Amino acid sequence: MDRQNAVETAAREVLAHGGPEARTDARDVVAAMGAALDAGATHADIAAEMRRQRGE
Repeated sequence: MDRQNAVETAAREVLAHGGPEARTDARDVVAAMGAALDAGATHADIAAEMRRQRGE
């Protein structure tokens, strides 16, 4: 998985399953975040992609 694809996937997983109201298994989110970080992304990259996906 390339870096950009990993960042987009991580952002999508966090938005879909993250947050204080999440009642889903966090392993998918953690795995997606880990893959993005392993691909060379930063937390800032993922946060920026989350904003982009939300339309901000």
